[in-house]
Amino acid sequence: MVFKKIKLIGTSTESFEDAVDDAIERAEATLENIQWVEVEELGVEIATAEDREYQAEAVVAFELEG
Repeated sequence: MVFKKIKLIGTSTESFEDAVDDAIERAEATLENIQWVEVEELGVEIATAEDREYQAEAVVAFELEG
């Protein structure tokens, strides 16, 4: 088996958990064969966001076909 990893940043105005869910939901909607997700960093955007924007940097690993 061969896996590929990509990095996604999910966002939410509510919580870190919702930001992680945002990244996972997007990955599930666009990728096949997802095996695991690693949350690497959490942050809060305050400079340009109207309200706080919670961000979760997630690495998504999926198995390559073939």
